Amino acid sequence: MATGKVRVLHLLCKHEKSRNPVSRRTKESTASVSVASAHEELKAILGRLEGKSGQELVDAFAKEAQLRSDCGSFAQGGDLGFFGPSEMQKEFEEASFALEVGQMSGIVDSQSGSHIIIRIA
Repeated sequence: MATGKVRVLHLLCKHEKSRNPVSRRTKESTASVSVASAHEELKAILGRLEGKSGQELVDAFAKEAQLRSDCGSFAQGGDLGFFGPSEMQKEFEEASFALEVGQMSGIVDSQSGSHIIIRIA
């Protein structure tokens, strides 16, 4: 790993305020999805992941991302690979770098939509 980089899995729920409100998973518009609705869906997913840790959490998170994420990374379980400073949207980057390895975020809003993030490296 290059110094100063992190690796995360994420699950994205696009909504009416997303800069490109089209799911990469379903190819359908998300313009009719409210921010509140996206947050409720993410809260339900967080609830299903609660109490898990280590590899069990990573595996469960990846499965949730494959089933629900609107990012093209859904096919890889939400894995974005390694990235460094200034390579992602500010809110997403700050949340990713603030996490410890193995730690999962709460809901993070960015221009892309609403995310849950887990740092894996």
